[in-house]
Amino acid sequence: MIRIAGVNIPENKRIEIALTYIYGIGRSLSKQFLKQTGINPDSRVSQLNIEQINSLRKLIEAQKIEGELRREKIMNIKRLKDIGCWRGSRHIKGLPVRGQRTSTNNRTVRGNTRKTMFSGKKKMEKT
Repeated sequence: MIRIAGVNIPENKRIEIALTYIYGIGRSLSKQFLKQTGINPDSRVSQLNIEQINSLRKLIEAQKIEGELRREKIMNIKRLKDIGCWRGSRHIKGLPVRGQRTSTNNRTVRGNTRKTMFSGKKKMEKT
C-alpha cells in the first residue's frame, strides 16, 4: 500500500484515479502531475516503481493539500464571519451563500426534511 501525504492510495486502481483520493487533487491536477513526471495515466498503482512514486510524492507534497488546504478553507470562512459580510452571515445562519433561491430548493443546506402541506388525513369519499 502506497502512502502519499498521509493518505493510503489503492493499488488496484489507475494512478490517474487513485491520486484523486488525496483531498485537494482532482482529475485535472492528477493528469498534470502525471504529465510532469512522465508516468502513463493508464498504469496501475501496483505497477509503479519506487523512483516514479518518489517523484510523484515530491510534486504532490509541494502543493497545498489535505490538512493545510482544509485549514485554509476554514480560516477563509471564519474571516468572512468575523468581518460580518453578507456571505459570512449566510454561513452563520446555515443558508446558501452563492445567491440561490430559498423559498423552494436548498433543503440539504437548511437541514429540513420535506414538509407536507396538508393535514395528513385522508379525505372521506362521498358515496
